[in-house]
Amino acid sequence: MNLNFNQNLAKKYKSELQKIRVLSEDWVANQSYCPNCNAEPLAAFTNGKPVADFYCANCKEEYELKSKKAKLSNIINDGAYDTMIERINSDNNPSFFFLTYSQALSVNNFLIIPKQFFKPDMIIKRKPLSVTAKRAGWVGCNIDLRKVPESGKVFLVKDQQVIPRDNVTEQFQKTLFLRTQSIASRGWTLDVLQCIDKLEANFSLNQVYAFADLLKLKHPENNHIKDKIRQQLQILRDRGIIKFLGRGHYQKLY
Repeated sequence: MNLNFNQNLAKKYKSELQKIRVLSEDWVANQSYCPNCNAEPLAAFTNGKPVADFYCANCKEEYELKSKKAKLSNIINDGAYDTMIERINSDNNPSFFFLTYSQALSVNNFLIIPKQFFKPDMIIKRKPLSVTAKRAGWVGCNIDLRKVPESGKVFLVKDQQVIPRDNVTEQFQKTLFLRTQSIASRGWTLDVLQCIDKLEANFSLNQVYAFADLLKLKHPENNHIKDKIRQQLQILRDRGIIKFLGRGHYQKLY
């Protein structure tokens, strides 16, 4: 995988945004592959599809690309708030590629967040544009990556180091079971995963119970929080995300 952009493609463009769009999309089309099935190359949508940039001709996964100079930040600018919320709640929303690049126009980080990890509380509504703006009243949004569990951040390139493709595909496929869950059930699994992220590699059931009050705030309709925690740990164990060590102790496998 060549991490350098093909800068010759940008010579005919004056806008920096246009240059980066062309360079980053060309790089993904020529250097990337499908994290789900390992097929290559990814194909670009040619009809200006508003909700995705690339797709895999083999497994039909769809991807949207977000590019940014310098470091990968926790807050990513996105489009219209209502559109994003609608996409999250639909079955055909794409997964997101996030790409950061250096001043020398080479890739620093390239990761995918699979679509099953997106939920409404990670989408931050921005203030409406002022009445003097060209699109007065338009409401955009930001994506808060801090709300994504670590198992949902699948790096293809991390700190300019290319991750082995088999590792990428294994991590991507390990969480596909989330797509078969209802939105409510998936929310519970993701919330418990976020709690586990805050613990050491080996942790106990009592340590997860310590997040019961936080989980109650997120799920006020549930009066059996500890039962739900145990259920989610069993799901994560059965799916190979964590390992049960016995006597209320677990180990992360990611």
